Amino acid sequence: TVDFYTKINEIVIQDTRYSFDGYVFINEAVIYTVKKSEKSRRENESSHISGPELLNGVMEYALKNFGPTAYSVFCEWGILDSMAIGNIVFNMIKHRILSRSENDSIKDFENAFDFKTALCSPFLPMNSEPVNSSHIA
Repeated sequence: TVDFYTKINEIVIQDTRYSFDGYVFINEAVIYTVKKSEKSRRENESSHISGPELLNGVMEYALKNFGPTAYSVFCEWGILDSMAIGNIVFNMIKHRILSRSENDSIKDFENAFDFKTALCSPFLPMNSEPVNSSHIA
């Protein structure tokens, strides 16, 4: 059987929009989100996560791992919006790295939120009024 990294390499060769590291990170974020959701689900419920759940998990995992540099890291990987995450996920589904349910749709990732705001706003100062230099001694 072909291993995970070989499959990701094949995807990156076919679709050059996103970096290898971006795929690895999104896969880790999927695992993180599934584990987190399993804690809040009942025993008999599926551990499958929806597109919106995954997007929230990716943002949370990115902020935990990269802090204020999360947006820059994602830009370096070519991941510039929520649709990019959907494209990565569906490329991984196509290569049988991830699975999907009949309810999953690429449309779940379209314009889901303002990507830059989601990754940058947690680190902006609460009071963003400009400093009046006449008050500085």
